[in-house]
Amino acid sequence: MNESSPSFFQRTLQRACDIEASEVRATLSSFLFVLILMAAYYILRPVRDAMASDWSDAEVSWLWTFTFFFSAIAVSLYGAAVARVKFVRLVPSVYGFFALSFVLFYVGTQILADRTLLDKSFYVWVSVFSLFHISVFWSFMADFFSRPQATRLFGFIGAGASAGGIVGPAIAAVLAKDVGTDQLLLLASVLLTITIPTIVLLQRLKTASYRNGGDAIGGNPFAGYSEFIKSPFLLGIGVFILLYTSIGSFVYFELKNLLADYDRETRSQIWATMDLVVNSMTLVIGAFATGRIAKHMGLPFTLASVPVLIAAGLLTLAAAPTVGIVIAIQVIRRAGNYAITRPAREMLFTAVDREARFKAKPVIDIVIYRGGDMLNAWAFTALTHGLGLGLAAVAGVGAAIACLWAVTGIYLGRHFHATQTQQETDTGTNL
Repeated sequence: MNESSPSFFQRTLQRACDIEASEVRATLSSFLFVLILMAAYYILRPVRDAMASDWSDAEVSWLWTFTFFFSAIAVSLYGAAVARVKFVRLVPSVYGFFALSFVLFYVGTQILADRTLLDKSFYVWVSVFSLFHISVFWSFMADFFSRPQATRLFGFIGAGASAGGIVGPAIAAVLAKDVGTDQLLLLASVLLTITIPTIVLLQRLKTASYRNGGDAIGGNPFAGYSEFIKSPFLLGIGVFILLYTSIGSFVYFELKNLLADYDRETRSQIWATMDLVVNSMTLVIGAFATGRIAKHMGLPFTLASVPVLIAAGLLTLAAAPTVGIVIAIQVIRRAGNYAITRPAREMLFTAVDREARFKAKPVIDIVIYRGGDMLNAWAFTALTHGLGLGLAAVAGVGAAIACLWAVTGIYLGRHFHATQTQQETDTGTNL
């Protein structure tokens, strides 16, 4: 029997990002899943970031400290759920839980007169959610697709996050003034709920065509911490994350301070507009370039490219410390992360076993990330308020960190290719 010829849409996708006909349904469903997921987050993000300009650097540093501890608790509870809850229920339950939490925050805005504690609690909770929701998504993707598929497809799927990053900020920018920021919490909750049918569809596709079933993963709920500590490869990914957060913390605090003179609604619109610009840039790169870069240039180049660009930008900032360069670095950092660095980093988790994907990965993505945020927040406060360093001096420190970040990316990329080559050799030997 002759297979039907691919449609014009399938041929276009194949030319754009090397998707095979049998992968179209799963890939587009994954694209839609992360699009809706990130749209929900990007509706909440400008609301959260607008609050930060009302607080001092020390207050925000304390909030980042609380975020780290709450993240560690959340990851531990999630590890227990991974060990006991059937896999088919695990991922939908995570997003249903977060949807409910934002409804409860909305109720709080309607009944509390003094919102200081509520606003700070919301800031911390969205910061936990900001990493948790995407870590669970990419764990699901690494479990769904094989290693060769991940190299070709994760860039395109990651572009769905950028598309969501366009839709979400656009909604927030338009509605923040008209309906107020409180109602945006309800809208984000609705979008999170909408992701659940897409998850169910992907799980059915995986059960029918892919290698993993729906049982609970089992094992020790805290195995993610022990696996992270004993694996040089996972430790390397943790170092990569820490170095990334160092740069992000520096840029975030500078922008926060620059926006202190604006009211909260205006800040929300500015942050939302910045998100819109960044994600518009990354959508094209992720959809059409990242997969090909990873496939033809290799992961060492892919993981090191953005850190090298950031190092160059920070050296420029050290020589000419201006607001415009800070904004440019933020755009390059975030666009490069979403379009290139994040999908490439997620490819690394196809080289580990299933338990590591769902237990050790959240430790790295959430606990290590937020631990880095906490340490870097206090480091920034110490450098600027304690030692009195200016923008140029701190940028010089950041450039050195970015170089270490690039070196770590090269190591991880080489390790990934070495394990892939070994796996192919072992497979050929066993045939």
